[in-house]
This record gives sequence, structure tokens and C-alpha cells, in this order.
Amino acid sequence: MPTRRTIPVLIGCCLLLLLAAVAPASAAGPSDPDAIPRLTDDRGRTLTLRGWNVEDKTNRGDRALSAITEKHFRDMRAQGFNFARLLFFWDDLEPRRGQYSAAYLRKIERILDWAETYDIQVLIDSHQDVFGPAFGHRGIPEWATRTDGLPFTRHPDDWFSEYFEPAVQRAFTHLYEDEDLRRAQARMWRVIADRFEHHPAVLGYDLINEPMGELRAGEDLPAAARRIERDQLTPMYNRLANAVRSADDGNWVFVEPTPIVGEGLPTGLGRIKDPKVVFAPHFYNTAMEAGADYDPSAGWIESYEAAVTAYPKEQRIPVVVGEWGPLNNSLPNMGRFYREALASLNRYSSGWAGYVWCYGGGYCAVDERGLFRTNKEQTAAPYAAAVAGRVVADTYDPASGTYRLVYRAHGWRGVTEISLPPSASGRRIALDGPAWTDTPTVPAGRACTVRVWALPGARITVTVSPGTPR
Repeated sequence: MPTRRTIPVLIGCCLLLLLAAVAPASAAGPSDPDAIPRLTDDRGRTLTLRGWNVEDKTNRGDRALSAITEKHFRDMRAQGFNFARLLFFWDDLEPRRGQYSAAYLRKIERILDWAETYDIQVLIDSHQDVFGPAFGHRGIPEWATRTDGLPFTRHPDDWFSEYFEPAVQRAFTHLYEDEDLRRAQARMWRVIADRFEHHPAVLGYDLINEPMGELRAGEDLPAAARRIERDQLTPMYNRLANAVRSADDGNWVFVEPTPIVGEGLPTGLGRIKDPKVVFAPHFYNTAMEAGADYDPSAGWIESYEAAVTAYPKEQRIPVVVGEWGPLNNSLPNMGRFYREALASLNRYSSGWAGYVWCYGGGYCAVDERGLFRTNKEQTAAPYAAAVAGRVVADTYDPASGTYRLVYRAHGWRGVTEISLPPSASGRRIALDGPAWTDTPTVPAGRACTVRVWALPGARITVTVSPGTPR
């Protein structure tokens, strides 16, 4: 029996079906050949991902992943986010060669179950920082770390510079070049893909976080990064994509360039021969990571956008930015940074995951009370999570609080979903064109997913405006 809530939906769908019987279908029109393809779901809907990284870098063994709780996903969803990039560590999964931790896999599955409960899609990220525990960090197991006896010195005040220590760089070379380590990394990914292929929360797999490599004598960093990406990362990604596909042929594989892309340098990655590849760069600025304020005159956002869009345009693959967000977000120009960064990300990407959803200071999205830290509230804005059609225009004006989506509806394969974060004034939803929603208004203080059904082939405009303040 239909509920009171479903009755208007059924009526609206019936009306649209009647219209479909008498109205001619309209062609969607050619897509922009220079545009970056958008991420899609299995119904062909255009997806937008907005969310955060979730992590536990501190705990290991029996305590591994214990810092991630159901509250993370409940609170993210309460702010309208639909995406999480979940960090896991190979050294936790396979602490001894060939011995995979069943307990660790169960912990990952529990986290995925929480994500499913709150309708959040998850990217499973094989994370490494400075290679792994052999150098005091997390990632590739010690048994897979080979340094040829080269030196390593800790830099506690500048951990990223440890990537340039000879032992760390040599360890990357062995990971990329040694046949037994190649096989071990591929087996690890087969274990993950086989276990989580059918989990409803899983969107895809990030094959390795922020890969680096070894500089050659006389080689500058840009030249080294392009060579590493071309000659080592490209074949590695093809190997690992094949390993994933041996167990999972449905979810996306995400590939990252080296972090040098943050300096506005195009990647040297070649073609990844897989039908469902996503380019997943990170969006960090060296000066801001060191504590500097945003400098609008430096043109960094513009140069970064130009750098990261060249490869996906050439390869015809979507972009999702896997990490971004400055350490010190309360400096004088940071409000402008968030406005301009979000505008840029929304121009070319299918989504992003901020760094990081936790409760406290530093990079945390929210404080101990669960309130957004300064300027990070800008990340919670209306967006079209799924569009059953071709997007024509998708804009949000923070000043007026007005969101507008224009699309050409496809067939009856899905419903368009618009995610709205809480608003002090509530929201009003207006439709132009043969379309129907069961949510014409949203009360103040409540997040909501607005669903829209539309006549196939029709041009639909959805406008979300502020409602009446409390």
C-alpha cells in the first residue's frame, strides 16, 4: 500500500508517463568535444561527489581504524555530503608477506556498512606517507621495503622532505621495478576488490596515494616527475587495474599523478587501458602547506587548473580531486581562497574530498563540537548529486543562496537528485519544464535530498532559493 508520502510521487509519475506518450522525444544534443567527461553511475546518471577523507593514521593492530566511527558518516550526511575517501594501509592489511588480516578486512567492511546506512559513496584508498613504517610512517609494509642500504634522515618539522631521502626514493624504485613486489601489490588489490566488489557503498579504488620516485643525477624535479609518471606509474596503474578487474569489473579505478602537480605542472601519465578510469590529483599549494596565507595575485589556482585538466581532456576520463584544503584556514585571505577554489573545482571536476573529516584542530573539517571550522562551512553548498540527463548549466551563488540546475532529461532510467545542506532560512524548489518533485520546500535547519522526475527529452530548470527565515 502506498504511504501518504508516495501518493504524490505516483500521481506525478503517472502524469509524466501520459505526457511521454504524446510528446515527441528531443535529442540531447552534441556534447562539448573539449569538455572533460563526467562521472556516471550504472544508470547513466551524471554524478557529483562532495565529501571528505576519513582516516586513522594513529592506531594499528587490534586498534586499527578505531578512530573512524559511525558518527563521521552521520555528521557528514547531516551536512549534505555524499562521498568519503577511506584510507587503508597495506601494512595493516598484510603485516606479513602473504598473510592478510581478516580482522582488518572486517573493520573496513563495518565502515562501509556505516557509509551505506547514510547513503555515502566510498573510494577505498591505498594510502602511503613517505612509503611506510620502515621510515616511521604508514603504507607499504616493511617486508616490501628495499633501500639497498642507502641513508635516511628524519625531518620531523618537514615530513614531506623525507620523500627526497635516498632510502625512500630507492624503495619506490624497487616497488615499481621488482617483479616479486609488483606481484605482491597486485595480489593485495585482488584481495580488496574481491572482498568489496559487491558492497553497495563502494564507488572505486584509489590505487596508491601520492606516489613518488627516485630522481636521477642532474635531473630537476619537474623532469623527474614526468619520467616517473610516464615510465613507472603508467605501467604500475595498468598492472593494478588488471588486478582489480580480475575480481571486480564494475567499480571505478582512480589514478593519481605525483604531488608535483600542485606546482602547476601537467602530468606525464600515459594511457591507462581500462574502461572506468578516474584521474584523481590532489590540490595543495607548497606555500600554504608551510603556513602562508593565500596570495590571489600569484595565479596558483589558475595554473593548477590548467595543469590538471590537460590529461583528462586528452584521455577522455573524469576528474575527482582526492584531497585538498589548507592547514591554516583562518588567515585573512582564506575566505577568498575557499570561494575561488570551490569555483575552480566545480568547473572541471566530478567532485572532491576535502582533507579531513575529524573533530579538532589542524586539518579537521569541524571542531570538537562538530561545528565547521573557519571558512570550511563554504564546502557545504547545494549540488546535483545525480542528474538523469545531460547537464546544461549548474551554478550556485553564495551571496544570494540560490542554486540553479538546467538539464536535458534522458529516459526513465533514474531520478535526478539534488543535495541541500541545512539552511537557517529553509529552501524553496521551483521547476520549469515538464517535471515533478515531492519536495517543494525544505524546512530550516534540515539537510535534504530533493528528487526530480522529468519528461524524457525535455529541458528542465530546477531553482533552489532561500525560504522564509525562522
